[in-house]
Amino acid sequence: MSDDTIRLVTIGRMIRRRWRLLTILAVLGALVGYGTSLLFPPRYTASASVLLPGAWEERELLTQAEIATSSVVVDRAAAALGWTGVSGGELRDRVSAEAADGNIIKISGTAETPERAQRLSDQVAQQFVTFAARLAGEDTDSEASAGPEDLRKLVVRTSRRITELADAADPGRTVESVQGRTELEKLRIALQEAMKKLDEADPVTNKSTMVVMGPAARPSGEAPPTRTQFIVAGALLFFLFAVIGHLTAARMSRRLRTEPEIAAALGSALLGTVDVPGERPAHRPEGSGPRARIRRLLGVDIRWDLPTPQASGDEAGRHLRYRRVCARLRDRLPGPRRLLVVVPEGDEIARRAAERLVAESDGDPSPSSSTGGYPVLRVVEVSVSQPLVPDRGTESGALVVLSAGNWTAGELTGIAEACADGDHEIVGIVVAGAVRVRPKRSAGHPPEDATPALAGRGHATGGAV
Repeated sequence: MSDDTIRLVTIGRMIRRRWRLLTILAVLGALVGYGTSLLFPPRYTASASVLLPGAWEERELLTQAEIATSSVVVDRAAAALGWTGVSGGELRDRVSAEAADGNIIKISGTAETPERAQRLSDQVAQQFVTFAARLAGEDTDSEASAGPEDLRKLVVRTSRRITELADAADPGRTVESVQGRTELEKLRIALQEAMKKLDEADPVTNKSTMVVMGPAARPSGEAPPTRTQFIVAGALLFFLFAVIGHLTAARMSRRLRTEPEIAAALGSALLGTVDVPGERPAHRPEGSGPRARIRRLLGVDIRWDLPTPQASGDEAGRHLRYRRVCARLRDRLPGPRRLLVVVPEGDEIARRAAERLVAESDGDPSPSSSTGGYPVLRVVEVSVSQPLVPDRGTESGALVVLSAGNWTAGELTGIAEACADGDHEIVGIVVAGAVRVRPKRSAGHPPEDATPALAGRGHATGGAV
């Protein structure tokens, strides 16, 4: 898998074979998310809207949103609320404002209860409107201030008074009267221009007349992140981390998967590959301790990164593969010999293949070539952590049988060195692979691919066959 692309089928296979572990990790993540939610008390958010009449540009609306959350506005809101132990600095972290469509500033406040959230957003909106009016020169608390409409009325009254004075003056009989009428006319024109400028400036002046669009609605639910979101996020994160961890470990695995790599690690020739029927691994690592029971419970006692076994042919095809391996082994030997069939400990597929080779070799001892009959085989299992092969005695040579994708180059090199220490030459290598056997429809007949009865544990420790 270190050189293959990770595909969805790989992830699906991993989930199917590790669903117990993934489920437990997801539950653990949910518990962690629940514990995290206890550190964050529930919060509620309410929003109040402020309408800004007139024509506003986008940057002006953004400026007003910044003013709404400024320290001046929030401090005044904190003073008006009078909450014990809550300062303006703390409230500023709970208040936000954004410019919405239609010249609307949306002010949101977050608090521990829905009532407080509603009061906070309403108070900040009111203080924002008051502060913005004072910035524009309007004092809502002063009765002496004159609005634009009052100024228009004053200009109209002044213009009317000028007309009356001009009509009552001497109709141009003296130089002084002509000069007086001229000055009055200039004053009238100046007032009219001022009136025109006032009309043009009226839309801009109206910008400061902000309106709070009703009280904020009381929130009915918690503000995110809620406790449910914490729990779901914890379960999802633990699940994803477990999946990524499995894929990373498989990606970095150094187990040999190809026949040339295995042959190079053991320093011998490949005699062939054989098939071992099995829908799923029939053998799990032995052990009765607490650790072994936990591994079986979690389903981590079997490999997940091995591909699903391919569909196998008939028994005749599998039998032919074993016979060919025995024939190649016979051709490599100068005469009939006794050999050790070395199997890595814990490799169930290889052990079954080795026992099948013993049965095939013993089933047809008649010589069929100039080199004589088949060699006599004896199966021994060797620990990969501390490999130890029996010394050379009646057996002179070793045949290594193993399955691909389970052992590293260092482990196989250790087996090769153990064979050399026992004065055994590795005469060949056989790679075994699991295949899926189609079920037979006929009843009352034993399946053709049944393992021979003599392929038992006795060959693993017994003497020569």
